[in-house]
Amino acid sequence: MSITRRANGLIAVSSATLTGALAFAGLLTLLFISPSSASGQAFSLLHQFRSGPGGINPYAGVVLDAKSNLYGTTYNDGAFASGTVFRINSSGKEKVLHSFSQTGGDGTFPWYGSLVRDSSGNLYGTTLTGGTYEQCCGTIFKVDASGKETVLYSFTGTGEDGYFPQAGVVRDPSGNLYGMSESGGTGGAGTVFKLDTRGQETVLYSFTGSTDGGFPQAGLVLDTKGNLYGTTSGGGSSSYAGTVFKVDSTGTETVLYTFTGSSDGGTPQSGLIRDSRGNLYGTTSAGGAIGYGTVFKINAQGQETVLHSFGGGSDGAAPSESSLVRDSAGNLYGTTPQGGFTDFGIVFKIDPKGNETVLHTFSGSDGKIPYGTLVIDKAGNLYGTTYEGGAYGGGVVFKIAP
Repeated sequence: MSITRRANGLIAVSSATLTGALAFAGLLTLLFISPSSASGQAFSLLHQFRSGPGGINPYAGVVLDAKSNLYGTTYNDGAFASGTVFRINSSGKEKVLHSFSQTGGDGTFPWYGSLVRDSSGNLYGTTLTGGTYEQCCGTIFKVDASGKETVLYSFTGTGEDGYFPQAGVVRDPSGNLYGMSESGGTGGAGTVFKLDTRGQETVLYSFTGSTDGGFPQAGLVLDTKGNLYGTTSGGGSSSYAGTVFKVDSTGTETVLYTFTGSSDGGTPQSGLIRDSRGNLYGTTSAGGAIGYGTVFKINAQGQETVLHSFGGGSDGAAPSESSLVRDSAGNLYGTTPQGGFTDFGIVFKIDPKGNETVLHTFSGSDGKIPYGTLVIDKAGNLYGTTYEGGAYGGGVVFKIAP
């Protein structure tokens, strides 16, 4: 259920109120709330994309450097209508660092994964399609500080090495890159892979789509021991509603949690974040008390706690590809591409007690349909993107100040 009333501002919804018995009454109550802005909370547009060489439709979020420059990708347009890698400076001016060309083995259409930036200013990411092998199956790329692109790896399309990497990569201290493909592998249901500094790809694990999970759509998180953690949108032992898993440095997979698709959530399409105690946090796009997804925590023993169940109304609905971010106080921040009074999505905060605060509801003119992961700076400012909306309809880069 979605409530379509134009409004911006701040509301708070406790996950404890979102029970099945009170769902309908709760949503009716929300219809008549007139939200007011929180003291000090400020939303601003940093850049608005328009069709042309600058690119449009950023699926992914942005990353931040020490000078407050933001880096990201657009899925469409650019010089060759195949997407871009861009930089937005602190004044909101865009510079296209690379336009994907569909020629010479270049990739096409970077999708949900945010870029990774190293200490030298190099950017690393993936494209969903393109590459050397009949423009088929995707690439892993590097763009240096001058804008020069290098294709580090092209997925072959044979299946065994995986294909269609939907999310980005994570980088270890030695410069190795790790990620997942949504399809392919020896089991046909996606892979966890490693790309070393020589461009050699190793499949660490191939999903079967059965109890071990299958069809991962998100990125990985890496701990100090070299263990990788992630989610699969399918597979698992209960209703094939997805899993949370670990793959160690030897390629051994352990399923940490299997979703049932019921009150505990189901179909996780986003990645995980990990705290210093080994707790994992993420979202599911379905399930929960009302059926519109959850924010969850998995402890080191594999026990799940649902921190919030989305109601499908003003509090948001169906969080999908964006991962959470966490501040030093333990608050979690994320986006939903649906819900809010306009049904164009929201930016939310979940405190350590599971209380949700809607930080912003998109109206369309200020952006709509946020898919990308947020980034938070030292001052507590949040930065993100929307896939569509804004003055030109091509999406926006925004900032929310505390």
